[in-house]
This record gives sequence, structure tokens and C-alpha cells, in this order.
Amino acid sequence: MPWYKDRKARFAPFSDADKQILIQQVPLYEKLPDDLKQQLHLLVNSFLHRKKFYGCQGLVITRTIQLTIAAQACLLLLNRPTHEFRKLKAILVYPEAFIATHRQVDANGLVSFSSKELAGESWGNGRVILSWDDVTKGAQHINDGKNVVLHEFAHQLDSEDGATNGAPELPSAGAYRAWANLMSAEFAQLQQAQIHHLYSVMDYYGASEPAEFFAVVTETFFEKPSELKQRHSELYALLCQYYKVSPDEW
Repeated sequence: MPWYKDRKARFAPFSDADKQILIQQVPLYEKLPDDLKQQLHLLVNSFLHRKKFYGCQGLVITRTIQLTIAAQACLLLLNRPTHEFRKLKAILVYPEAFIATHRQVDANGLVSFSSKELAGESWGNGRVILSWDDVTKGAQHINDGKNVVLHEFAHQLDSEDGATNGAPELPSAGAYRAWANLMSAEFAQLQQAQIHHLYSVMDYYGASEPAEFFAVVTETFFEKPSELKQRHSELYALLCQYYKVSPDEW
């Protein structure tokens, strides 16, 4: 039975070797309280059981690659009812930043193509694409607010309600209204900071569109929680309510 296999995988012992990989590859892991570490182990087990990893451009998928990506992704699921990113089927991993080509159609129907070097990409068709080089850099620098895994998997959460628009699945109409009101105001504030070259705890990339704002705010929430709480207390509280954790306590 599939449910039995899922349960067996989820509660499989988390080996000392796997824990050592997380200690070395994901420094944020060691900052978690013990109860969240135990919960993360279960989430990672389920994630690795349900999702497929594919190496690109000759990259061989190893246990280290799988655990490093899965552990960071599952930080977003702690304390939350979850199906481990239910729409996600596959993670494609390149050795380094990759070239993505996108088709664009303007208002007149003219089709054009653009290419860009990317560290990561999230698709609504069940795929996340990552640069292993950028994954490792993002994991090691835990205080810079830049983490490609957190960013792309925040997009996966955002898309679970059917639209990638900066508002993930929320429990009620009232929750959506409160989310929209605060996030819109904070998004506008970041845009103004970018225009006037003012300091922001959040990366300016979040000012490009609401979906990117949510992803950037997620990176900031987990990697610069104390500063985010100090400078944007209401936003920090809203994210605590959504993610069910308080990273500044770690």
C-alpha cells in the first residue's frame, strides 16, 4: 500500500552519517532546537521518498546533494500541516548557474526569446531547477538573506493555491485580506527603497513583482530574522504566523 510505504519511509531512522552531512552542509540545521531537528528528519525522509532528483550536464546526484537540498526546502514546512510540496515531482540539479531561455509574447502578439543565467527556477508543472554551486553557497552563508533553495521552494508554496502571485495557500478569506494588505504595503515600501537607493534588509530583487517579494521575504525571514523583526515587525509577525516558527529565537 502506498500509504504504508510513505509512513515507513517517513519514520525510518535518520542515520548519524546523514546528520553529519547536514551539520557540514547546512549550518542552519545546528541552530535548530532538538524538537525541530527531529521534525526536520521526518520531513526530509518523506521528501526524499516522494521526489525524484536528476543531475544535469553530467552532475551525479549524491546523498549529500539530496540531503542538502531537502533539508533547506523542508525548513519551510516545520510545524505546518503539509504534503511535502504536493505538486512537486522532480528537482533538476546543474553543477553551476544554467542558461534558461523563455518565450515571451508582447501586446501585439510578437513572439521573442530571451536567455538568462540563473541560480534556480521554480515551475508550476512540478519541477524545481537548481545550481548546485549556488545551493552550497546559499547554505553556508546563513546571514546574508540569499538562499536559492528557500527562494525557489517559497515559489512552490506560493503556487499551491493555483497561482504564483505572492499569496500562498491561507486558511480563510480574512487571512488573505490581512496578507494582501500588509504584503502590498511592504512591497511598495521596498520598491521605494530601490528607487531612492535606500538600505533595505530585503534584497531589491523582491521589488520586481509580488511573487518574487514573497520568495525574497522568505529568504530574509530565515536568514536575517532579528533584523527583519526590528525593521519590519508586522511583516515578521505575519511570517511567523504563516511559517509557524520564530527563527530569531534560534
